[in-house]
Amino acid sequence: MTTPRPFTDLSADEARRIALRAQGFLGTPDRRAGVRGVLRHLGAVQLDTISVLARSHELIPYARLGAVGRRTVEDAYWKTATPGTAPARPHAFEYWSHAACILPIEEWPHFAFRRRAYRARPHWNHDLPDGTYDQVVKQLRAEGPLTATELGGAKRTSEWWDWSGSKVAVERALMYGEVVCVERRGWKRVYDLAERAIPDELLHDDLDDAECVRRLVALAGQSLGVGTRADMADYHRLKGEQVDAVIADSGLVPVTVEGWSKPAWADPTALETPPRGRHRTTLLSPFDSLIWERARTERIFGFTHRLEAYVPKPKRIHGYFAMPVLAGGRLVGRVDPAREGQTLIARQVTLDGTKAVPKVAEALVEAASWVDCTNVRVERVDAPELREPLIQEVTRALTAAMR
Repeated sequence: MTTPRPFTDLSADEARRIALRAQGFLGTPDRRAGVRGVLRHLGAVQLDTISVLARSHELIPYARLGAVGRRTVEDAYWKTATPGTAPARPHAFEYWSHAACILPIEEWPHFAFRRRAYRARPHWNHDLPDGTYDQVVKQLRAEGPLTATELGGAKRTSEWWDWSGSKVAVERALMYGEVVCVERRGWKRVYDLAERAIPDELLHDDLDDAECVRRLVALAGQSLGVGTRADMADYHRLKGEQVDAVIADSGLVPVTVEGWSKPAWADPTALETPPRGRHRTTLLSPFDSLIWERARTERIFGFTHRLEAYVPKPKRIHGYFAMPVLAGGRLVGRVDPAREGQTLIARQVTLDGTKAVPKVAEALVEAASWVDCTNVRVERVDAPELREPLIQEVTRALTAAMR
């Protein structure tokens, strides 16, 4: 692919600030739009089973908006239109994007290319008893939205390869688009027929693959602000060649970025005004879209990020669920948290020097308040000489918060 002449040249610092603003970490957040505004701004919010402080889809809006109520977060994703109004319209659906993600409901048509791909190239490693798929669809049609358990059993064990036949069938129907998840109850997916749950004007697969991919590349550009071809592809897990085929018509403009070895593309709106405003100080979920792509995180922040939850304990470097700390537009440390009653425990802390100490303390105390913890205990600090200063800053911040 021939890269066109750059629209403009960006310094590394300009690119970093553009990325932070695009992800909602620089400037005044739109609190009126709330959690739903965050979802639409990001285009996708990743789901994951791990819950330490909270689940990742709760941590994403918290990181941008502050201590928004956790019930408020769940309701924003899964509740339909305001009671008393009609028709009931979902705000989001769950599907495969960057991974299993919550997506704005209006993007349903733009995942038609992925639904078609699943239908044309089944890749299941499960046996599906004859008639099970049709039976599951029939049951949903007759009984309305159901969980996998209500359909006849989710799993025989906790392992994906040991799903029951009904679970295999309904997950296949979800991937094909015959079934949709627009609600979770107690972390369980609630399945419904797409024809019943998706608004009529969105319920179609009319868009061809190129139009779908073009929309997702444009959305990735808006959500990233600026990025390489690989960055754009990773956001919704597209193939590089799919991006190549549409990026010239996506509305994004080519740019060069100081220190980046690959050509980049930017959202033209992001280039119209210099990014300014207040920087957010917060703990980040390891599944936050700001740090999804490891190479991008290293390129923009000089920070190596790796989730170690699935790494054997003796081989972990930073901890089970190490959460990067964002402050002043930079990643200044990591905290591996835990909870014990009303105490938030920083089991392991990594600090980028003395200047990071008050910012990490601030992030810890705010997170503790959000999850109804009244105390913070600092255990191991990788630089032992910074442990006592961190404890002192945490104590000071806790005292200030209680005034």
